[in-house]
Amino acid sequence: MPFRFANVAGRSALVDVDDRWYDLERLTAGAVSSDPMAAIGDAPALDRAAAGLADATADGALGQAMLGSPVPTPRNVFGIGLNYRPHAEESNMELPERPLVFAKFASCIVGPNDDVELRSETADWEVELVAVIGTPGRDIAAASAWDHVLGLTVGQDVSDRRLQFAAKPPHFDLGKSRDTYGPMGPVLVSTDSFHDPTDLAITCDINGVAKQADRTTSLIFSVAELIEYLSAIVTLDVGDVIFTGTPAGVGAASKTFLRPGDVITSSVEGIGTMVNTCK
Repeated sequence: MPFRFANVAGRSALVDVDDRWYDLERLTAGAVSSDPMAAIGDAPALDRAAAGLADATADGALGQAMLGSPVPTPRNVFGIGLNYRPHAEESNMELPERPLVFAKFASCIVGPNDDVELRSETADWEVELVAVIGTPGRDIAAASAWDHVLGLTVGQDVSDRRLQFAAKPPHFDLGKSRDTYGPMGPVLVSTDSFHDPTDLAITCDINGVAKQADRTTSLIFSVAELIEYLSAIVTLDVGDVIFTGTPAGVGAASKTFLRPGDVITSSVEGIGTMVNTCK
């Protein structure tokens, strides 16, 4: 059963097609935990709860809710660099022969409407499709990789370029992990909600001006290929997240960076939109 999962003020919730939210602990009479990290570990329970939304009473409107990241404290946050050909070209970097993987520290994860706290004059935007693991696995074949994905959400891999390239080799991890540099949301959408989860429009606007626009079919390494690659090295667990890479149009290409007051609008088709203000 398709579902849209949200973190409303720190509590697990489901969201219906009219963008009304339902507290999961209340909806299921305690069968599903109010803790979002515990709730996403029970996909069958989420499916059952979603099937009963039509007869349930909503707790509120999503647009008026205080939303956190649908995966607030992931164990692992994998980032993938240079995963769209035009972005590699604008960065004057060679196309990778295998996925370029780095870690974003989980402490950077914030909600879809939280402020981004700028700490330098070289902070950059990077909208990304984020895949969330729902079924643990090791040595997962690409052919079965989507069976291990609980859902998809939107991410912003905000990057401090000066810090990122402050050393050789670069500090991809530190440069992309300042506090608040990992907005995620607004909801986590189950893979069976999409006609084709591999072909989604992805965009980023800054102050209403379009900066990035592509489709996820342009990924050099697909979600399935990334899962196969990563799971051959580490066991993937429930709640692990994969920032799958950003399209062309980042600020560094034109030496234009985020400033206080800037508004980052990040969207992925079929998932929704995040709006984060820079402070």
